[in-house]
Amino acid sequence: MNSDQLNIATPELVDIQLPLAGIGSRFIALLVDMLIWFAGFLVLVILLAIFLPGIEAFSKISEQWAVAAAIFMVFLLFWGYFTLFEAFWNGRTPGKRVARIRVIQRSGRAISLFESMARNLVRYVDMQPFPMYAVGVIAIFATRQHQRLGDLAAGTLVVRDRVQDAPLWGESGARTFTAPAFARSAPTPEPHTAYSLPTTGIAKLSSSDLEVLEGFFARRLDMSLETRHMLAERIAAAIQAKSGIEPPAGASVETFLEATARQLRDQARMQ
Repeated sequence: MNSDQLNIATPELVDIQLPLAGIGSRFIALLVDMLIWFAGFLVLVILLAIFLPGIEAFSKISEQWAVAAAIFMVFLLFWGYFTLFEAFWNGRTPGKRVARIRVIQRSGRAISLFESMARNLVRYVDMQPFPMYAVGVIAIFATRQHQRLGDLAAGTLVVRDRVQDAPLWGESGARTFTAPAFARSAPTPEPHTAYSLPTTGIAKLSSSDLEVLEGFFARRLDMSLETRHMLAERIAAAIQAKSGIEPPAGASVETFLEATARQLRDQARMQ
């Protein structure tokens, strides 16, 4: 097993390989995040400089409470930035998005708020001596799957995202100056929408079959073409054996699976 790859065994007995993020990409992500965090910290300092003198005018106790609240707000700003972004933005912070990496569970699933809270509480140990992250760097080099102490505590890993080619002019921008003079054509419908499978066969399938299909669709972009085709063939054979449905003429294996999943979703909504 390659130490730079995460191998996940799926219920279909096919391994999915995800590349682990190295120290370089994690450093870039941390640098971007720290710049953003420092900007937020400056805003907090400015607000404290405006309101703290007014609080001090009341009493010494009020001043002490204000200082304690300021320290607590700095903690929340630092810890909450990483925790909330990773928990609710698919394991990414803005820095991780720039570096094209994300945090996942060891099983390959997205992390929850609990895992995000755990790994970022231990961040204060990883970043010692502040702000050099010497403890975290040593842990990354010492562990087989490049985990810092926070990852070990939360059972998480940092992996690289699949690189997607984007249009040079953006998703919606025109490539030429004359493009606005022409009407845009209607989007091409998905191939699977052209096929309708027998409802009697679809009725023989269950929600667990839909979960298998959805799991394949969610992971297929991270698979090699050979693994993706082999797994699609295996799932299609199981669907055919259970439902008795034959793939429509001219439809690819994945189109057949997408059409099956579409009608299974429709069936679930009608129940």
